[in-house]
Amino acid sequence: MVSTGRCITMVGVLFIAIAVPAIQAVPLAGGDGGVSSQHNDRLPHPPGSEPPAHAVVLFNGKDLSNWRQPDGQPAVWKVKDGVMTVTRGDIVTDETFTDVFIHVEFRTPDMPQASGQAKGNSGVYLQGRYEIQVLDSYGINLPGKGDCGAIYGQYAPLVKACKPPLEWQTYDAIFRAPRVDAAGKVTDPPRITVLHNDMVIHNNVELLGPTAGHLDANVGAPGPLLLQGHGSPVQYRNIWLIHLPLEGSDTYEPR
Repeated sequence: MVSTGRCITMVGVLFIAIAVPAIQAVPLAGGDGGVSSQHNDRLPHPPGSEPPAHAVVLFNGKDLSNWRQPDGQPAVWKVKDGVMTVTRGDIVTDETFTDVFIHVEFRTPDMPQASGQAKGNSGVYLQGRYEIQVLDSYGINLPGKGDCGAIYGQYAPLVKACKPPLEWQTYDAIFRAPRVDAAGKVTDPPRITVLHNDMVIHNNVELLGPTAGHLDANVGAPGPLLLQGHGSPVQYRNIWLIHLPLEGSDTYEPR
């Protein structure tokens, strides 16, 4: 299992190293209509590392000014020393997105007496609709569709990548939003690639629709990042995204 994980990690890093620079100097989809600056971003982004200069920082480490509850009320999670801690309820970003590269760091609490879904449970919902499970699944040799890193209820992670509780972990996700026609019917399902602690755990999987607990089913519209409050004091920090263009050029002009 270890050698397999290393192999997949190398593939994941190579994939991102090729793909991410392609967004240089391209109008952003879902942002302010600006242009991304030139950069040399590469994975991995170690826990605590600075976000790229052109990234949209979703959590400033000081307050929850960019966040709210799903009903529009102010977010009430605790913020201290650059970290937000789940208290009660879900929170969502003011920022919404379609296609995106997103980085999230999380830390599960040590709850040795708990088990299953009661053990450090939270979730990262892209567009508020598609959950990447957060859970203390450390030590589970064959993670399932409800374990840490799972697309909840749809896909188990390819390999185990969890660190022990109280250690900072990373999710790096490349998300392609669903395409819909004029009537709102899905013509091309959403897809996602996820790296958990720099190991590829989902390789361009086709999502089956919104996961349990989703914010809404309006899949043709941009959506926010949602972090789930599930009764465990899970912590988050260093959350940012890069809007990706919806498509590249269909022409070639030699220079």
